[in-house]
Amino acid sequence: MFDVTKVHAAPSTDLITPDNAVMLFVDHQPQMFFGTGSGDRAAIINSTVGLAKAARAFDVPTVLTTVAAESFSGPLLPQLAEVFPKADIIDRTSMNAWEDEALVAAVKATGRRKIVLSGLWTEVCLVLPALSALEQGYEVYVVSDASGGVSPAAHEHALQRMIAAGAVPVTWVQVLLELQRDWARQETYGAVMDIVKEHAGAYGLGVVYAQSVIGEHAAG
Repeated sequence: MFDVTKVHAAPSTDLITPDNAVMLFVDHQPQMFFGTGSGDRAAIINSTVGLAKAARAFDVPTVLTTVAAESFSGPLLPQLAEVFPKADIIDRTSMNAWEDEALVAAVKATGRRKIVLSGLWTEVCLVLPALSALEQGYEVYVVSDASGGVSPAAHEHALQRMIAAGAVPVTWVQVLLELQRDWARQETYGAVMDIVKEHAGAYGLGVVYAQSVIGEHAAG
């Protein structure tokens, strides 16, 4: 029941924060990109790298995983690996990342319950771990534009299946700005603006324009 006396200025506990989230990047690899047909592959790469830089800027624990890297799918996306040059990449044989003991141990070790999930393909490498993690009590946020399926229908149907199970669809810019949440947060403001200018398209150009006209402290 709504009680107006309990209304106060405070963020929802549903929000993604640098302190409650872990980012899981699944199978952003050449062979998987070759088969992606749900959207522009360059745009998916751009969104993936933007999301990775958001994780780095806010020091969000990040787990990187590949499938059959040496025998079939190829190495992790170089642009993604460059963001985390010292990270251990967990290679698997299982299509369902949540059936890999090392990966689950890495997620558990972060102590975080909110999983920000992205990868290829949506209908396999995202659906399977998303459903598995949800069943075990995790909250899953699927970054739709940093993910892709073999066709638009495959991507959309997979998103619908995850949503029906309780996953929350988000975009990479949404995650970035939810982590920032306050333009007065100066310790990450500069990094956020750099990410926006490099990866957020017209929004980034708007920031370039605002900073050139208003000055370097033009917010948002």
